[in-house]
Amino acid sequence: METNHTRLVALEAICSVVLDKRSLSSIVYHQDDSALTKSLVFGTIRFYHQLNDIVTGLLNHSLEKEDLDIHCLMLLGAYQILYSKVAIHASIYETVNVLNALDKSWAKGLVNAILRQIDRDQALLKQQIHYSHPTWMVKKIKQNYPDNFEQIFSQNNIQAPMTIRIHPQYSLNEYQQRLTEFGTNAKTVNVAPQALVLEKPVSVYDLPDFESGSCYVQDASAQLAAHLLAPASQERILDACSAPGGKTTHLCELAPNASVVALDSDLDRLDRVKQNIQRFKLNNVDIIQGNAQQQDWWDGELFDKILLDAPCSATGVIRRHPDIKLLRKPKDIVNLVKLQAQILDNLWQMLKPGGTLLYATCSILKSENELQISQFIQGRQDAEEVKINLDWGIKTAVGRQQLPSNEFDGFYYAKIKKIM
Repeated sequence: METNHTRLVALEAICSVVLDKRSLSSIVYHQDDSALTKSLVFGTIRFYHQLNDIVTGLLNHSLEKEDLDIHCLMLLGAYQILYSKVAIHASIYETVNVLNALDKSWAKGLVNAILRQIDRDQALLKQQIHYSHPTWMVKKIKQNYPDNFEQIFSQNNIQAPMTIRIHPQYSLNEYQQRLTEFGTNAKTVNVAPQALVLEKPVSVYDLPDFESGSCYVQDASAQLAAHLLAPASQERILDACSAPGGKTTHLCELAPNASVVALDSDLDRLDRVKQNIQRFKLNNVDIIQGNAQQQDWWDGELFDKILLDAPCSATGVIRRHPDIKLLRKPKDIVNLVKLQAQILDNLWQMLKPGGTLLYATCSILKSENELQISQFIQGRQDAEEVKINLDWGIKTAVGRQQLPSNEFDGFYYAKIKKIM
């Protein structure tokens, strides 16, 4: 009964993404739902494009619209056979039995036949190269990175590590030792001085002193932002598009006497900023709801430094959010590039002469990154690049680009100074 429930809950989540175009982050699981449930969901979505090609190729004809949940069920079964550690007989038997709960027992023969064929073919299927990305994305990434696309696709199809940022009040080495005592090994990252990469994911509540602000779950690439901006005491700093507050809290850790404005357009996501600020007991942050491409929220006082974590395609964090491969469309990139340019133009007016703007995205697409910033700098006489001298990523026309790798999410940074 439990295993059947696990697959039914997983199927509902998969259908939400595939059929209803909902994001994985919007799906709320019941506290009783097992880790297996979530792994089945993420795994099926991660390999959706490959699994869909396999199942579709075995069907004599497409299912009716009202029966597309059966198609998704076959994807779930195919994932278990090809990628999970679940025994084959259990994968097939339990998946087929989900049809009872769907009131579609008539499809048992079809689903059973398809899954058994996949089982027979699995050796051949595993030999075939399939990047499991949408065609447009495969083409774009190959164009942008002709020498690195295989690394990108490979990294996108594995689970990302859990990385935490240790508060400066804690010794990194001592906290690492405490984790070891709790049974969790972790390693440091040379370029990110507060980062620990955990050997395996754990609940945040299993992290020592988490609720009192010992650490923050944040990828090592994202941890570079605050250090690159180098906040100082008494400076007025804007964290644009700040939710959920990871970079805001980091800025405050490094410069507790700076004045930080955390801006975001999403009121619900700003609640998460408030929660994080409260957990870290910060009192130097002003939270404002507003659009970064507009000025109706601004009081007219210029900023010494601006961190723009720009809205982007999130193509650098697909391994954390595999639904991006299903939900993101080519037209989205065009619209995002326009929005990024509008935000850059707007925020530049709010920066003091001599001030610094750090542009960041979790994208790997050049149109959102080096091409965007190259065009921005070329279009004005009061902007110049500040070189980022880090042993991180690859140097691009402007800024530095990290591709998804073992320790780092795909990320881009460019540092721009406003000339006096």
